[in-house]
Amino acid sequence: MINRVHFLTTGAVAVLAGVVATASCNGLGSPGAQDTPTSGTVAVSVDETFAPILQAQADTFAKLYPNAHVQMSFQAEEKVLLDLVNGKVKLAVVSRPLNAEELADFAKQTIVPQTTRIGIDGLAIVLNRANPDSLLTVAQLAAIFTGKTSAWRQVSGKKTLSAINVVFDANRSSTARFVRDSVTRGAALTTRVFAASSNPALLDYVATHPNAIGVVGVNWISDRDDPAAVKFFNKVRVASITARANPKPSDYIQPYQVHLAEKTPAQLADYPDLQNYPLRRNLYVISREARAGLGTGFASFVAGKNGQLIFQKSGLLPAQMQARIITTPKL
Repeated sequence: MINRVHFLTTGAVAVLAGVVATASCNGLGSPGAQDTPTSGTVAVSVDETFAPILQAQADTFAKLYPNAHVQMSFQAEEKVLLDLVNGKVKLAVVSRPLNAEELADFAKQTIVPQTTRIGIDGLAIVLNRANPDSLLTVAQLAAIFTGKTSAWRQVSGKKTLSAINVVFDANRSSTARFVRDSVTRGAALTTRVFAASSNPALLDYVATHPNAIGVVGVNWISDRDDPAAVKFFNKVRVASITARANPKPSDYIQPYQVHLAEKTPAQLADYPDLQNYPLRRNLYVISREARAGLGTGFASFVAGKNGQLIFQKSGLLPAQMQARIITTPKL
């Protein structure tokens, strides 16, 4: 039988980590120095879905390097990438690599952007606490998000709730794009879809509207040491999801770290009860900085040991983490 699953950090990815360490040892972070890996000012645009975890990264970096000023803006994904391409910011943190059009724009500017995977995120499906339908398949989600399933009674047959209201954090957000790309497979979203002004507004909406279903980045509710995350978590119910067609109750899982790690084909073959959380996506930092300035220093920190530990504590999965299955013999 499977006893438990452990995750072990096997090393840290570092983007010019040696540059950061050398700069610190040489005193480049001292007052008066400008735009080094550990001092100066840099503008960073972040997908608003990842605001809690990236703010924690910036706060910790600032404590370690008091002369470093990371100016973060949290916006919808499309605006984040537009700011990066147009040179308004040096760094962007998003849930997808650059596409062909964006790479072509950089090529015209003779800039070669650097993309580094820094973590694995899960999208949480959140429901009102009065909603009894907390076990959902990906197929059911696809039907809900396209409007084929328009009332909760079509999900479980219960008549407690009526028409389903779908809510995302913002227009043109990464969560809406993910749902279209990976859940509805390009099909148009239901007409009963709403955009909240932010992730906190989304969680408040779901908490006060029994018919609502929302999609948020798990870092908004996963860090149980963060009072704000605990407050948000207590407002809503997190649905358990499975991609399996004919699931049994134990097949439904939530976006915990243990389920975010990619299982190898051999693991899945040896342990058929294992499965990957189906609504998972990578998190990237993309830099347009041409030299080792503060943007490089912050990217190095986020991708390095300390930054990866912050991901681990928050409930997201660090980019460099390997799953190991611990088993016990059958009696």
